[in-house]
Parts: sequence; C-alpha cells; structure tokens
Amino acid sequence: MPSDFEPCGLSQIISLKYGALPLVRETGGLKDTVFSYNDQTRQGNGFSFTNSNADDLWYTLCRAMSVYYDRRAEWDAIVAAAMKCDYSWKKSADKYTDLYNTLTQSN
Repeated sequence: MPSDFEPCGLSQIISLKYGALPLVRETGGLKDTVFSYNDQTRQGNGFSFTNSNADDLWYTLCRAMSVYYDRRAEWDAIVAAAMKCDYSWKKSADKYTDLYNTLTQSN
C-alpha cells in the first residue's frame, strides 16, 4: 500500500487480521497500525517505508521477500504478531465507558 495519503483505511487492518503482512508507506493510519519489522528486536507486524519513491518501495519489498524466503521462522513470527493486533472498537468503547463513568461519578 504505497499511498501518498491515507487517513485511516481498512485494507491494512484486514490484512493484519488474516496474516497477509502489509507493506505500506508510513503515512496517516497506515503508520498508526503497521509497525515495520525490526531485524534486531524482531518486533513488528509488517513492513514499511518512509519516502514516496520507487526505490524505497522496491527496497522494502525485497527486504520482505528476503525474510519470507530466507528466514521463514521470523516470517511466521511476524504473521503471528500481525494476527494478534486488535484494532476493534472494544478498546475504544471501554475507554469511553471508563471516561463516562469517571465524569458521572465526580458530579
């Protein structure tokens, strides 16, 4: 998803849920939901790049393919991390309920 602009979007969230690792440009909601895999810490749930150009997209695609073909255990761990991401309304609704309860109790 090499978007120049992405206010939110569902495509990356759907791909995370199904374990299809997203490759995104770091913008808007894509940056907020997809965390690029870090080779040193082995954390992340996809692959991302910052600059909107073909070279960065190509480099990131090659990097993802290298993990897929050459380090399959790492790829499987990224897929597992991606599928555990929770971008449902439950967390937001719980926060809203807590805030509401706090405000109504103070009166």
